[in-house]
Amino acid sequence: MRRRTMLAAGLGLAVAGLTGAARAEDVIKIGEINSYSLLPAFTEPYRKGWQLAVEEINAAGGINGKKLVVVSKDDSGKPADAQTAANELVSSENVAMLAGTFLSNIGLAVSDFANQKKVFFLAAEPLTDAITWAKGNKYTFRLRPSNYMQAAMLVEEAAKLPAKRWATIAPNYEYGQSAVAVFKKLLSEKRPDIQWVDEQWPPQGKIDAGPVVQAVAAANPEAILNVTFGADLVKLVREGNTRGLFKDRKVVSFLTGEPEYLDPLKEETPEGWIVTGYPWYSIKTPEHDAFLKAYQAKYNDYPRLGSIVGYQTIKSAAAILAKAGSTDTDKLIAAAEGLSVPSPFGEITFRKIDHQSTLGAYVGKTALKDGKGIMVDAVYRKGSDYLPSDAEVGKLRPKD
Repeated sequence: MRRRTMLAAGLGLAVAGLTGAARAEDVIKIGEINSYSLLPAFTEPYRKGWQLAVEEINAAGGINGKKLVVVSKDDSGKPADAQTAANELVSSENVAMLAGTFLSNIGLAVSDFANQKKVFFLAAEPLTDAITWAKGNKYTFRLRPSNYMQAAMLVEEAAKLPAKRWATIAPNYEYGQSAVAVFKKLLSEKRPDIQWVDEQWPPQGKIDAGPVVQAVAAANPEAILNVTFGADLVKLVREGNTRGLFKDRKVVSFLTGEPEYLDPLKEETPEGWIVTGYPWYSIKTPEHDAFLKAYQAKYNDYPRLGSIVGYQTIKSAAAILAKAGSTDTDKLIAAAEGLSVPSPFGEITFRKIDHQSTLGAYVGKTALKDGKGIMVDAVYRKGSDYLPSDAEVGKLRPKD
């Protein structure tokens, strides 16, 4: 009797094991990492975006018939924590690829991990040019338009300004340093008469806006490049408005037209800044209309740019997995290189030469309406129109 019971138990375990294996074979996992606890203003809409994408993908039959599962981890805004999370996702969760990250230094840390461990990584948000050029590697792709691309879009407008004396304000880490360097380079090439009269480098997330504004005012620039965002931007604008820094001065600003950064400014929104951003309320295309309708139906809220980035990151990852027909890293790379996919901003392509997507950005000006900041005169700039030639990229990027 006891022997029969043991046999039955053993058979039950074997069946359970087979069921578990079958379930594992029916699922494809993506490991996702982001700074949820540090930067909720961006990452919460971002999470909503990728969750909507997962829902849509699975409702349509998954990836080649397999259910998509995203396993998400918080990096707390620390490169070391991001690498630990990446290692756990690969070794314990057996994910097919890594995706996500926000801050540029964290994106570079995960990219380095991917290169060492030979794991596919789709960087969602990091903007530093290094991720696809100076420190680019065969395992890393990037979705968002880079600092170079957004700088080139802004320089197109900045070069038309009569201003010759320029000052810069940027957070003192990889993203800010990279953005200022490329903006100065591109604007000086178009306008050799430009003088750079001051640079301010507040620590990210810890700006002491009074002294920064005072120092810039003392340099008496005719125009200012701003690269601060989030809480730092709010403090800078408040102090700048109070001290009249922006009066009769042109301001060009990375990212400020994104709702997650524009909304908190409320009635303090400065008018007439030239910005990149996301005027979701004025985009009238079939692709964006479909996304907007689905997003608002699910969340009863309007999207932020983070929503677009999260949504498109997972949609792109799923398209790569579907084309590869495999979770083998080399096959994923081969599938991603040159792949074109639809997006709420229109079709985009992941370039073979540097793994940069051609997702673009909207360029326009800030304005105040009903006590709230908005973007006006916004025009979509295709990413493919603001990238250097293949020959130039060949010099910037190490050979795989």
